Amino acid sequence: MKIAGDTGTISSRERFLEAIVQSAIDYAIISMDLDGLVTSWNEGAVKILGWEAEDMIGKPATVFFTQEDRENGVPQKEMTAALNRGRGNDERWHLRADGTMFWASGEMMALRAPDDKIIGFIKILRDRTGERERAERERLLMYELAHRMKNTLSVVQAIVTQSLRNAVSLDDASDKLQLRIAAYAKAHEILLQRDWVSATLADLVTAASMNIGMEGNSRIRADGPDVRLGPQAALSFAMVFYELLTNASKYGALSNEEGCVEISWDLEHRDGMETLIVCWREINGPPIVNFEPDRKGFGSRLIVSSLQAFGEASVSYRQEGFVLLAALPLARIQLQSDLSAIEPAPR
Repeated sequence: MKIAGDTGTISSRERFLEAIVQSAIDYAIISMDLDGLVTSWNEGAVKILGWEAEDMIGKPATVFFTQEDRENGVPQKEMTAALNRGRGNDERWHLRADGTMFWASGEMMALRAPDDKIIGFIKILRDRTGERERAERERLLMYELAHRMKNTLSVVQAIVTQSLRNAVSLDDASDKLQLRIAAYAKAHEILLQRDWVSATLADLVTAASMNIGMEGNSRIRADGPDVRLGPQAALSFAMVFYELLTNASKYGALSNEEGCVEISWDLEHRDGMETLIVCWREINGPPIVNFEPDRKGFGSRLIVSSLQAFGEASVSYRQEGFVLLAALPLARIQLQSDLSAIEPAPR
């Protein structure tokens, strides 16, 4: 960038250029001498960086670079690029006067006198933090969607494979597939209603009851504090509750007129960790000897393996009925997805 050289009009030109620079309040426009000391500081620089002009004139422009960039010589590299190539790109985090950071987009150029002699530098930058945050959210959203799709397809593939493997006929396989996939879809629906952040155990019990046509039935008793599960744990519990209720309605406590299911949960402090204790207990069902092998099929394997991914889980076939016990560290079951964990940059 050159400074105009007609001495007869230089004063008016300077005033005109100064007016333009000062009115560009969305841009920080900063001029420096060859040593990198600030020689001018427009209103846009005050707005974006926070320092007043009188506080910055004569000070090194490196003050608004991060400590890491200063240690790596980034300001000097920008000036060298401006000298050698005419401009140096500036796409990085910068510091404000209050210590917060923002993402800057701009460049540094050599400032030339009318005789083409380099007399300093001019740096122009904008605050692009909002655009960077949106771009980062979009990137993480695409990653998260791809991750969810992959997980969903893997679960559906396992449901299809195991349902076919354990079915006694094609009609039996078709019925099991439809119901299991419907249960899985219902869990997704619950999570989507809550921005894919969490679901409560009570929500998941209700959803599983709906899937087998027993919503609100007094024979399904659920009790416990308001515990919220992260997405992966919620999906696992949704399938576990569906399989347990399906088996109970076919072979267990819900297959007769007297039986009931008690689902209870609470929080305990175990091994230095807050732990969710879940108990599924079937009462007054048919004698245990009448239980069918389906208990050891896909549903039974899914129940144990799904919960053991988060902690300890075991099942037992007691004389009084089927029992599931699980002890799951709260930190594991409340783990959030990458997307929901995004924090905006400090501003």
